[in-house]
Amino acid sequence: MNISEFSSYDGLGLAELVKNKLVKPEELIQLSIKAINALNPDLNAVVSILEEEALQEIKSGIPKGDFQGVPFLIKELVLHAKNVPISMGSRLAENTVFPVDSELMARFRKAGFVTVGTTATPEFGYNAATEAVIYGPTRNPWNLNHSPGGSSGGSAAAIASGITPVAHANDGGGSIRIPASCSGLVGLKPTRGRIPAGPYNSEPLNGIAIEFALTKSVRDTASLLDAVSGPDIGCYGWPESPNEEYKQIINKPIKPLKIAWTAKPGTGVPVNEECIKALHETVKLCEELGHTVVEASPIYDVEALSLATLRIWTANIYNMIEGASKLSGRAPSEDNIEAAILQCYLFGKEMKASELLEAIDMNAMVSRQVGNFFMDYDVFLTPTIASLPAEIGFLNANNPSLDAKQWTDQIFTYAPFTNLFNSTGQPAISLPLKMSKNGLPIGMQFTGRFADEATLLQLAAQLEASLPWKDRKPMIHTTKISNTVQ
Repeated sequence: MNISEFSSYDGLGLAELVKNKLVKPEELIQLSIKAINALNPDLNAVVSILEEEALQEIKSGIPKGDFQGVPFLIKELVLHAKNVPISMGSRLAENTVFPVDSELMARFRKAGFVTVGTTATPEFGYNAATEAVIYGPTRNPWNLNHSPGGSSGGSAAAIASGITPVAHANDGGGSIRIPASCSGLVGLKPTRGRIPAGPYNSEPLNGIAIEFALTKSVRDTASLLDAVSGPDIGCYGWPESPNEEYKQIINKPIKPLKIAWTAKPGTGVPVNEECIKALHETVKLCEELGHTVVEASPIYDVEALSLATLRIWTANIYNMIEGASKLSGRAPSEDNIEAAILQCYLFGKEMKASELLEAIDMNAMVSRQVGNFFMDYDVFLTPTIASLPAEIGFLNANNPSLDAKQWTDQIFTYAPFTNLFNSTGQPAISLPLKMSKNGLPIGMQFTGRFADEATLLQLAAQLEASLPWKDRKPMIHTTKISNTVQ
């Protein structure tokens, strides 16, 4: 196999080759490592390479899961692999090591993935771009002057460029969906509680964040959800699972859906004209596929959601920094925390417990308001973000002029459509349906009812078949590398 062939497959495609003994897992690892070495100097997506660990894992025996032998990358935040140093995007937390796999990491291994490295994240994940001081900016393979999004931008840039077909990601305000939109990928944020967060986390970010992954194909997303979803021992709560596996559900004909859509965020921020045009074209496509499409949007308390987001994020930033400080033995300061993140830490430090509890109640109120809307609609369609992918430096967490509220407002002005569904816990997926006139991806976000990933994935599979994105290649891609494995 050459490197162009390697990058033409999704995860299930590579696993099928392994299972049929047409390629060895060691060869896939070599190809992935070669891609990292060739492309990462431009992208700055991969933080550490775990080649020896990957080869040892293969030697020890890979579980025969759906993704047997497939190279995989893990984002340096929340999830952790035993004895693999991570930095959480922060100089404060540099080279933090956990003594055990997190439950999700154990499930990724059981699915057959072989981890070849770790990927960049913004500091403690609080940015819609990936430009941590500790690593420097991660760049978009479609255009190096732009961001691949955040906070899972390292994983997104790696997949989009062909380094691996699947990579770990997580989402506390859009951090799976934003980079999926910016980088031309499939990005599902599952329902709250669908993916285990143990053993060290209960409900990340008080229930607004969830772990999962980014992929190139809907079928990879569906099969991965089958592989890693479900409660872990002693978890706080979990949503009901469907009677069939998602990988079977996506192959069934989808019933006509009632889809609401809007180009107007609840906050009223302006939306780029190319994003609006892409939305209108997606509405037309959904109509052509037999769905009823209506312009409508949920009514909810926008100010309450904004305040709840500020409080929950800053309280958790404070807690994460305190935890990282204990692990590293370093005291938080302006020397090891980015300026805006330090302001979030100080804001969270001064917060009363009653204010955090009030924020959680605000989210519950908003969730009920939005829930009423979904009594009438199966799916809600919007652009994923309000603009084309940001230029490098636009979202600068090291800007000393910003306080905690100004930083939060800047993130969610850039990405005003995603955060609502972290609050409600509903599943939402970004699909790479359109491209801008200057060759940047434009994602469309589809949100479903609570615990109804099945409908979203069926619709996603239908849209992928109608408007395939498989053959799109960015400027920085493995197909530009010499086709012999070194």
